[in-house]
Amino acid sequence: MLDKYNQFDETDLWKQYRVTKDAEIRSYLVEKYSPLVKHVAGRIAIGMPQNVEFEDLVSYGVFGLLDAIEKFDPSREIKFKTYAMTRIRGSIFDELRSVDWIPRSIRQKAKQLENIIAMLENKEGKKVEDEEIAKELGVSMEEYNSLLAKLSGTSLVSLNDIWFLGDENDEVSFMETLESPMNMNPDNIIEKEEIKNVIVEAIQSLPEKEKKVIVLYYYEDLTLKEIGEVLEVTESRISQLHTKAVARLRSKLSKVKSAIQKR
Repeated sequence: MLDKYNQFDETDLWKQYRVTKDAEIRSYLVEKYSPLVKHVAGRIAIGMPQNVEFEDLVSYGVFGLLDAIEKFDPSREIKFKTYAMTRIRGSIFDELRSVDWIPRSIRQKAKQLENIIAMLENKEGKKVEDEEIAKELGVSMEEYNSLLAKLSGTSLVSLNDIWFLGDENDEVSFMETLESPMNMNPDNIIEKEEIKNVIVEAIQSLPEKEKKVIVLYYYEDLTLKEIGEVLEVTESRISQLHTKAVARLRSKLSKVKSAIQKR
C-alpha cells in the first residue's frame, strides 16, 4: 500500500507532509528510513561495553528518527539522511546519559585525564605525548593504554555532549549546526558561528593521527575498524587515538563552554 509513494518526488512528498501531517506518508517515511537507525546504532555499539545492548540502542534511535521526520524542513539545503542521522545519534546518546550506564569510577578517570592533558598543554604550550601523560597520572604505559581502553565508550558519548546552550534551538552539535537560522535570534546565530570556529580550531590543533581519526569517524562516517584499515593500524589502536583526541578536545573546549554559558 505504501509502495505508491515510491513514485512521488521526495521533495514534494516532504512538502505535502509538512502541510498535511498525513499518517500514511509518515508511515512511508518511517519505513524508508528505518535502516538508518540500525546503521547509527551499529556504529555506536562498536565502542560500547557489553552491558549496552544493540537492540536498546536501536529503540533509543527510533525516537530520533520520529523526531527528525516531524521537524525536517525540506526548504533548507540539507539532505534528510544527514539531518536524521544527527537526530538519531543524539537520541541514542540522550538515552544513554539518562540511564547513566558509565560507572562513576570511569567518569572520574575520564575527567582526571582531561584535567591532566589541559594542565600539561597549558604548562608546556604544546601537544603532550603519551609518556608525559602517563607519568603525570603515575602509571606505566601498559596501565595507561589499559585506561584508554576502559574510557573508549565514554568518549563516544562525550563528544556529542559538548555544547548545550539552552533549549533545542540553542543546541550546537559537534559536527554541524542543523537547526534553521529562522528559529534563532541574531545573537544566537553569531554565538553558534563562534562556537563552530572554536571547535574547528580545536580539531586542527590535534596531533595528526588523532585529527584523522576524528575526521574519519565523525565526518566521513567510518567505523573504528574501517579507520584502522585506512591508517593501517589495529582497531584497538584507533580506539586509543579516538579516546585521547576526545580528552584533548574536551580539555580545550570546556573553558570556552563555561565562559559562553555564563554570558
